[in-house]
Amino acid sequence: MLQNLRNASNTWIGRALLSIVMGLIIVAFAIWGIGNVFQGFRQNYVASVGSTEITQEAFKSEFQTTLQNLETQTHRPITAEQARMIGLDRRVLSKLVTEAALEQGAHSLGLQISDKQIAQLVVGDPAFKDAAGVFDRQRFNDVLRDYGYSEQSFFVAQRQAYLRRQVEEAIGGAMTTPRTALEAMNRYGAEARTIDYIVLPLKAAGEIPPPSTDQLKAFYDDRKNAYASPEFRSLVVLTVTPKTLMRPDAVSDAEAQQRYDQKKVERYATPETRDMQEVFFATADDAKAALDHLKGGTSFDAIADDAKRAGATVETGTKARADLFNKDMGDAAFALAEGGVTAPITTPSGVVLIHVTKIRPGSVRPFADVAGAIKAEIALERARDDIAKVHDQIEDARTAGKNLTEAAKAAGLEPRTIDAIDANGRDKAGKAVAGLTEPRKLIEAAYASNIGYDNETIETADHGYVWFEVAKVEPAHERPLDEVKAQVEAAWRTEEAAKRLAAKTADLAKKLDGGQTMAALAAAEGVEVKTTGDVRRVGTPPAGLPASVVVQVFNVEPGAAGGAAGADDSRILFKVTGSVTPPLDPANPQAKALADQFGASVTADLMAQFAAKVQADVGVNINEPALQAATGGETY
Repeated sequence: MLQNLRNASNTWIGRALLSIVMGLIIVAFAIWGIGNVFQGFRQNYVASVGSTEITQEAFKSEFQTTLQNLETQTHRPITAEQARMIGLDRRVLSKLVTEAALEQGAHSLGLQISDKQIAQLVVGDPAFKDAAGVFDRQRFNDVLRDYGYSEQSFFVAQRQAYLRRQVEEAIGGAMTTPRTALEAMNRYGAEARTIDYIVLPLKAAGEIPPPSTDQLKAFYDDRKNAYASPEFRSLVVLTVTPKTLMRPDAVSDAEAQQRYDQKKVERYATPETRDMQEVFFATADDAKAALDHLKGGTSFDAIADDAKRAGATVETGTKARADLFNKDMGDAAFALAEGGVTAPITTPSGVVLIHVTKIRPGSVRPFADVAGAIKAEIALERARDDIAKVHDQIEDARTAGKNLTEAAKAAGLEPRTIDAIDANGRDKAGKAVAGLTEPRKLIEAAYASNIGYDNETIETADHGYVWFEVAKVEPAHERPLDEVKAQVEAAWRTEEAAKRLAAKTADLAKKLDGGQTMAALAAAEGVEVKTTGDVRRVGTPPAGLPASVVVQVFNVEPGAAGGAAGADDSRILFKVTGSVTPPLDPANPQAKALADQFGASVTADLMAQFAAKVQADVGVNINEPALQAATGGETY
């Protein structure tokens, strides 16, 4: 087409026609507003709060930092699309808008801070000082680099932070926590209750008669989705990894013996070790005097004790030759018979005498014990070399039009057929399909594919490959009541028993409130009365007491009874027999922590209200196309 335009431009008629065409194009661009495309690129902000703009660069930086923190917490990678789906972009934008509003509010209050003041604060920040307490420029640069700041952007961020801090101090700096609030928080967190309780198992609900046809149908109709059959797919899977290709039987005894001889000392030998005592003397004369005492009949233990009292170093332990840092020590110690003592040995740590108390001979595992493992090791190494060749054979066969089964058999392999697998990796019996390689990747790819699709190969962690084809798709569908009747009836019985047990527990609680004893009720039910104290609203519940019970314990008055769900469909009947709340001591560190917590909470709430008022006064504008572009969505 371009060549035709060039040819046309060689004549005056062609040039005239091209001029007309180009003129029409220019007019069309003008009509449809093409001129605005250049203006759009200057709108490099995602939002504005009054006169304060939030740039794409600032938003991207905060978004990436938040995303990385979330990935660290969840221990898995999160794409930008997934982040947008959970609203991460909106949360980041909300945070930045609030900060911009606070900055705008600070300016409206006449609060300012100069670059000089910021520099003084930075120089005085302990985070940037060296061990001598002096500002360290290199440390400052390292911190900025680690957090992705330039010096200019850091100063901007610090100015915003200091201004916000001034607003916080202006709003909540002089606030004190009322004693009434402290007492309420102290009572909530410190109150400890004691209860007597019994555990009523599900069978305590009594015999549950079979449901009527109408009851069963109504129960099923309310829960049809729970009994629906999910979509199932039948797959043909071929997995080729070093482990699937390895053939240990093909490795000869001679090859294994050769590898064994090469690695015997390094991998299969246990070195000789010796139990020894080492005494390090300050001088050779001290060591010689100690040796003379030994020859005179003094025990080595006595020599070691005397030397230790005199400040000498004494070491005991089981060591191999390699554990002794000095070659002379190793040679001397391992030349001794059991019970022997070396002559004085000069080392950098002093003059040492070594006493060998026990010799533990070394050993070598025989070839017969490790031959199987060695053959498997050699076979695995060979299989790693064969992977690429097998991969090419399979791909060549598929390119030639063969299906996966035919391609596998052409390479001397047998694919696996999975009759049914759902999106969660389970079969029709509800059991996880075993023996899958890269199961998550395989299932995701299989459910993104369909019958007859040419699917991408999945690479495995050990540098192997998984091929698959979708052979059959069984759509999700409702299962009629007759098909799932046994499951529905079992669920109905369990739910009915739970209802009856809850009603029975409530009735027993009324009896306790009416004056009957826990012991009498426990005897009638054939269960044991238990007592536990220190039941608190916060912290870990006492052993054996579910958190649901703790909630209910504090929903009744002291002296009253109640019930709550227990473990394994049981119910717990309890009575509060005691309640103790330690008096509030405002000077106590815990009380001070409560006051600080309360103050911070109220200040945060006031700051949020202040920011909302600023936003309402100055206005907030969101540049949606720029926001999408900043998070990798559709651009404008």
